Amino acid sequence: MDAAHPRNGFDRFFMISRRGSSVAQEIRGGLATFLAMSYIIVLNPLVLSGADANGDTLGIGRVAAVTALVAGVATIVMGVWARHPFALAAGLGVNALVAITVATTQGLTWPAVMGLVVIAGLVMAVLVATGFRQAVFNAVPDALKTGIVVGIGLFIAMIGFVNAGFVRRVPDAAGTTVPVGLGTGGDLEGWPVLVFIVGLLVTSVLVIRKTRGAILIGIVVATVLANILEAVFHIGPSVDAEGNVNPTGWSLVAPSFPDWSAPDVSLVGQADLFAAFSQVGPLMALLLVFVILLSVFFDAMGTSVGLAREAGNVTRDGQIPHLNRVLMVDALAVSAGGGASGSANQIFVESGTGIGEGARTGLASVVTGVLFLLAMFLTPLIHLVPFEAVAPALVVVGFMMATQVLHIDWTDLGAAFPAFLTFILMPFTYSIANGIGAGMIAYAVIRTAQGRAREVHPLLWVVAAAFVLYFGMGVFRGLLGL
Repeated sequence: MDAAHPRNGFDRFFMISRRGSSVAQEIRGGLATFLAMSYIIVLNPLVLSGADANGDTLGIGRVAAVTALVAGVATIVMGVWARHPFALAAGLGVNALVAITVATTQGLTWPAVMGLVVIAGLVMAVLVATGFRQAVFNAVPDALKTGIVVGIGLFIAMIGFVNAGFVRRVPDAAGTTVPVGLGTGGDLEGWPVLVFIVGLLVTSVLVIRKTRGAILIGIVVATVLANILEAVFHIGPSVDAEGNVNPTGWSLVAPSFPDWSAPDVSLVGQADLFAAFSQVGPLMALLLVFVILLSVFFDAMGTSVGLAREAGNVTRDGQIPHLNRVLMVDALAVSAGGGASGSANQIFVESGTGIGEGARTGLASVVTGVLFLLAMFLTPLIHLVPFEAVAPALVVVGFMMATQVLHIDWTDLGAAFPAFLTFILMPFTYSIANGIGAGMIAYAVIRTAQGRAREVHPLLWVVAAAFVLYFGMGVFRGLLGL
């Protein structure tokens, strides 16, 4: 049957045949994405585990429950309404920003902090509804769009290497200028790293041989090996519940099957939209909203560009179908995450794992979303898959996306250098937004210096100015005495 002709109404709705996919392929892709993202249910509660100004905490169990709940609902909405294989969950960049920068602001409580997240999401929804966010997307030159795709690929690969313990941060006490190094002290030690290496070799060989289900097979093989090694050697996590450090342990959770417990979603609705304005003053509250807004505004734009290109869901003129719906779901997910006190939810770059497995439609997102909702009740199953088992998939997908670097015109230095800054800073700063910001600023300045300022879209100047403010936030806060 011609791929352009749908088999039935279900096929037509999700455009499965039209995008050259199948139901089985979408299910595999949705499962692969979930396995690559499931760690967020464990990690997000740890990031948000600190106390607020009153000494109150959100509670690890409660944050885990709402993390899975919001991720599940938002991802299903993305699949059914926007119909792209993009999954959403609590963003790692913004949750760290919320926990380390915003929540530590003197006088702020957790309900007030999450209220600021809700406001940032609502502002972003207005920007989407007015067409401003898509207009910014259209104003980005092709070289930077390609740089974003490459950067996300490098970022995904970096996450994979770091999560597996293959690459680690060199402690400051070492007295060296090298920020990261190989393994522990320059050596690869421990069974978890072996699981990663085996998984990477298996996955890469299967992908290169074009084996159907290659990425999922790689994850399963690595997971089985991890559970066998844990059962035999009792390796344990890298940091246990008492804070004891084991450099050769599993990076976050050791493969296990803990006791079942009912999900506690009592955090839903606890956010207070206007408390921050009275707790720290209107100016400081607005400044914090701006910081949150800018950090989430460009992440989704950059991620959706990279993932859509990888999935082949881009029109001939470079547009992403239903882009406004994608951006609106992302904006509302920011507010939903804040409203549930689980931090802003965003499109996850790990969606590329499912795309690498063949996901092309929103059906894959529905599968991922349903699995997140089930995870609220079946969290023990998540603990069977350690970081080291899914990290190889991230590295392989990162490689696939990085091959787009061939499409940058390296003879046009005025565009190539900003593109280079865009993709090199994403992994180095662990932020998609930072890479996009540096690239936009550099593009506007360099084109002007070349006497080609007319090639810079007016909106790009606005965005570049906003990023100057964003990067210089510490200076501006000091000048304002905040």
